[in-house]
Amino acid sequence: MSLSFANSIAVQGRARALVPLCVGAGAYLFFLFLGDTLLQDSDSFWQIKIGQWILDHRAMPMIDFYSFTRTGAPWISTSWLSQVAFAFSHAHWGWAGPVILTAAAVALTVAIFVHLLEAHIEAPRAVLFAMLALLLSIHHVLARPHILALPVMVAWVGLLMAAASRRSAPSWTWLPLMALWANLHGGFVLGLALIGPIWLEAVEHAEKGRRLALFMRWVLFGIGALIASCCTPYGWRTLQGATNILSLGELLTLIVEWMPANFATFTPFEGALLALIAFGYYRGLVLSAPRIFLILFLTWSALSHVRSIDAFAFLVPLVLAKPLGEMFPQPALEPAGADSWPGRYVTALGALMIVAASWTSTSLYLGHHRFTFTMTQTPVAAVDLLEQRKVQRVFNAYQFGGYLISRDIPVFVDGRAELYGEKFIMDFFKATEGKKPELLPRLLDEHKIDATLLGADAPGPQILDQLTGWKRIYADDIAVIHVRDAADGATAAPSK
Repeated sequence: MSLSFANSIAVQGRARALVPLCVGAGAYLFFLFLGDTLLQDSDSFWQIKIGQWILDHRAMPMIDFYSFTRTGAPWISTSWLSQVAFAFSHAHWGWAGPVILTAAAVALTVAIFVHLLEAHIEAPRAVLFAMLALLLSIHHVLARPHILALPVMVAWVGLLMAAASRRSAPSWTWLPLMALWANLHGGFVLGLALIGPIWLEAVEHAEKGRRLALFMRWVLFGIGALIASCCTPYGWRTLQGATNILSLGELLTLIVEWMPANFATFTPFEGALLALIAFGYYRGLVLSAPRIFLILFLTWSALSHVRSIDAFAFLVPLVLAKPLGEMFPQPALEPAGADSWPGRYVTALGALMIVAASWTSTSLYLGHHRFTFTMTQTPVAAVDLLEQRKVQRVFNAYQFGGYLISRDIPVFVDGRAELYGEKFIMDFFKATEGKKPELLPRLLDEHKIDATLLGADAPGPQILDQLTGWKRIYADDIAVIHVRDAADGATAAPSK
C-alpha cells in the first residue's frame, strides 16, 4: 500500500468518525429553528408542573393533587426524571429551555443511530436512514418525556442487536441504560420486551456447543434488565404504572397519539411500509426468523398506535443493518482509533468545533427569538375571566387540562388518562363530542360544576347553549365559557 493511499484511508476514517456528530448537529439546529413546533401539546404544561413540584418538595408524587375529580387517588409519575429536567430548564430559560433540551435529545438520538448503522453500512446510507427516521417521527417530536428517552431506546436496542450479530451476550455494563430509561419514560417496557426476540437471534446463529451457555447468559441479562427497570423511586410499581395506559381499551382510539395509523391519505409512514416491502421483493432480502419477528412486531405496534411510529422508524433500520451490510459490502477503512495520535487530536478538534458552532448558533438565535406555546392549547383570556369570577369547579376540555394545571386551577380532566380511567374519559368525550349529549347535564350536576371551558370548535358549547340553567358568557377562537344562571351574580363579560 502506497503512503498516499494509506493517508487517504486514514483521512476517510477520521472524517467518517465525525459523520454522526455532524448529522446530530444538523438535526439539533433544524429543530431549534423550528422550536415553536415542539410546543404544541398541553401535556408539556403538567409535565413541567410536576417536575417543579418534585424540585420544590424533594419528594415524589404518590397521589393526584391537580384535579378535583380524582383528588387523593393513587398516581405515580413514571417520567419523573424527564419532568425534573424540563422543569429545571424552563425555570432558568423559559420555553427556550425545553426546546433546547428536546432538540439536543433528537440530536443525540440521530448521532447514536448513525454511529450504530455505520458499523454495517456506508455513511451515506446511514445518513439517509437517519433523515427518513426523522421524517417519519417529526409529528411526534414534542417537548415531552418520550423524546428525552429516545436516545436511550436507540442505544439500548442497537447494543443488543450488535451483541446478537456477534453471537455473544450483552455486557452487564449496559444495564444502567435500562435504569435511566425507566426513570425517563414508561416506554422502557418496550426495551424489556425486545430482549426475547433479540436473544433468539444470537442463540440461533451460535455454535451448537455454545447455545445453552449463551442462552443462560441472555436469560440472566434479561433478569438483570428487569431489576434495573425497578431502580426508580417507585421500585416495582414503575412497571405497573408504565403498563396502566394499555388497559384503557376503547379510549386509546380517541387519544390522538394512541390512535391506529390512518391510511385514508398518503403519509410518510405508509410510504416507508410500501418501500420496505418493495425493497424486500426487489433485492430478495433474506432475514432470520427473529429479525422477521422484530420487524413484524415493530410494524404492528406502529399500525396500532401512531406514537409507536418513531420506534418503527429508528429500530427497524437497526434490525436490517447487518443483512444490508452483507448485501452491500462497504470499503474497508482503517478504524479511527488505530490512527496516529495527531489524527485523533484532529478528530477531537473537529468535534469541538462542531459543538462550539452549534452552541454559538443557539446563542445568536435566542438573542432575537422568543419561543411561545401554541395558542390553541392556551386559552389565556378565558382562564383570566374564570379567575376573576373565582370559579371553583371547571368542566374543562381535555386539551386545556395541562394549561389549567399550570395556572394552579384544579381540573376536571387532563392528559393523565391512566389516572381517570376508561369509563370516566369515554363518558366525557361522548358528552362533549355530541355522541351522547344526554350525558352532559348528568356530568355537570354529578360533579357540581360551576363553569365549563370547552373548545370553540367542539360540539359541547352548542349543546350547552340549549341546556336550561346554563349561559354562555365568553367566546373566542380558542375557548367558550358557560356558567350556571343561578350562580351568575356578576356582570357577564362580552363575547368576542
